[in-house]
Amino acid sequence: MIRAARRDPVRWLALAGLAGFAATAFIMPPVTGTLLVLTGLGLVAAVAYARPAAAMAAWLLLVETTPEMWLSDMIGHHELIIAALKSAGLLIVALAALRNGARFDRFNPSYAFAAMFGAGLVHGFWPGLTMIASFRSLVGSAAPFAPGFLRLTPAMRRGIVRCTIIGPSVTMTYGAALAALGVRALYGTQQGAVRLIASSNPAFLGGFAMIAVFAGLVEFLRAGRLRESGWIAVNFVILLATGARAPLALAVCVTLATLLATPSPHLPASRRIALLAAGGVVLGAAIMAFSALHAIRVVDLIHLGEAGDLSNRNLIWPDFEAAIARSPLLGWGVGAGKVIVPLQSHLGRFLGTNAAHNEYLRIAAEGGVIGAVLLFALLCLWLRRGTAALPAGQRLVIRLVFLAFAVQSFTDNTLIATTSLAFFTWARAVFADADEGPPAA
Repeated sequence: MIRAARRDPVRWLALAGLAGFAATAFIMPPVTGTLLVLTGLGLVAAVAYARPAAAMAAWLLLVETTPEMWLSDMIGHHELIIAALKSAGLLIVALAALRNGARFDRFNPSYAFAAMFGAGLVHGFWPGLTMIASFRSLVGSAAPFAPGFLRLTPAMRRGIVRCTIIGPSVTMTYGAALAALGVRALYGTQQGAVRLIASSNPAFLGGFAMIAVFAGLVEFLRAGRLRESGWIAVNFVILLATGARAPLALAVCVTLATLLATPSPHLPASRRIALLAAGGVVLGAAIMAFSALHAIRVVDLIHLGEAGDLSNRNLIWPDFEAAIARSPLLGWGVGAGKVIVPLQSHLGRFLGTNAAHNEYLRIAAEGGVIGAVLLFALLCLWLRRGTAALPAGQRLVIRLVFLAFAVQSFTDNTLIATTSLAFFTWARAVFADADEGPPAA
């Protein structure tokens, strides 16, 4: 017997929708397919409303499998898939806010993108960028920060943190399944070195693994569970296998800083020494076997003397610098970074992308100096307010993580890639805001 609470109208709407679908399908069979899709979407929304924590966890795991890679291999529509992912996240946040309550996030960084959009309306957009396209970019740019307006429940916080930590392993498992079915290769090669792909691509999987390492470190400092150190090790292995150099270097730096200087009752001197010694043994073994490890991309690049190579990212930077010079204060509107270099231009075809791979240049081109400073200030205030009430060790590590994010932004699309959805959702889950109390134990 199906029971629906009288105080929960969404459940009644779901039942009414099923009844309406059955009646319409009986009366007008030709529209059954469209109705089936709409009814399915309605049922998914109803489930998300009824179980927002589970919906958020499922969405986060889906994001980490990178559907814009594996699904677009099957059906195309890369940009549409990214838009659907971000829209689904916004819908889940909205439904969760409807159920659990919304909150005012005074320093939410999304305000900066709204200001850039407004400046574009006044100043004018970059040639080829329409107001509709800029508005779509505004929604996409603000989407990673939407959880800031949601009052998170303890269950939702726990789910977000756990999915962030296990996400790369889920992606690995799913990628192995796709490889077994012959749909997609599990790994690829570059200059003779092997790079793990799974259902994603090496750069994105490396980014997710780096975030998972950060989440594992904070969770270990919070709870002191040894299993977190195991997950950190697993994610380091995945990160190394992807060959993503900057994420690997940043994860190592933050981990070392945590072991060397972060106060925590869960990290007594004996445990710190043991972990550092274990890391030293691994490093020593790697150095001894260095000549035999050329299949690992990081080792191969060191051997070739190309560890600091930017993979031609810097070739596109002069175009963004020229755009900034033409409007240094206000920029050219949110989304201008997608059209400053046309994808079908010679440079776009050569690089295979028209993204700046430098968020400082992209933001300055879209919002000018004023927009860039506003975004930076809001990010700093958002971070300061969210971490102020945390224990000293967790506060220090999370701020180091954001510093690492700022460094990575010099050579990666950290704010527009789907990795930003995982990063800022996780950050929101570990923040302790005054109007909510500390994160759940």
